[in-house]
Amino acid sequence: MAFGSFDNKGTGGHTVSEINMVPLIDVMLVLLVIFIITAPLLAHSIRIDLPQVSAAQAQEDPKAIDLAIKSDGALFWNDQPVTMGGLADRLAASAQDKPQPEIHLRADQDTRYEVLAQVMGAARRAGMGKIGFITTPSPRPASQ
Repeated sequence: MAFGSFDNKGTGGHTVSEINMVPLIDVMLVLLVIFIITAPLLAHSIRIDLPQVSAAQAQEDPKAIDLAIKSDGALFWNDQPVTMGGLADRLAASAQDKPQPEIHLRADQDTRYEVLAQVMGAARRAGMGKIGFITTPSPRPASQ
């Protein structure tokens, strides 16, 4: 491979008319690797024609369990008082329902984290999969 210089000193001062192929080969190898990786991803789509149905889809809403916790640790299952032992029994019975109900957990601001952790742990041990927290949205600032 011949290297040329810009000054006219040295070996006659002729220009090099060879194309440097190394950058072109590097670019081609990078493109080849990109196409090798992306080509299998494009081939996985399968075109199918789904049947058309005019009936509305049946939507079964799972019932929700409203579980409230006051700041003193008192528990309420759908607005009825319940103890921690009774809560575990009710959660185990509700976990067997099909479809499994969601637990909407509401707690006072001053509720101890320990009580929340015990309730969530009891729900997990019973096999409940969906636990949500109910909060109050903050008021929006008035636009000026």
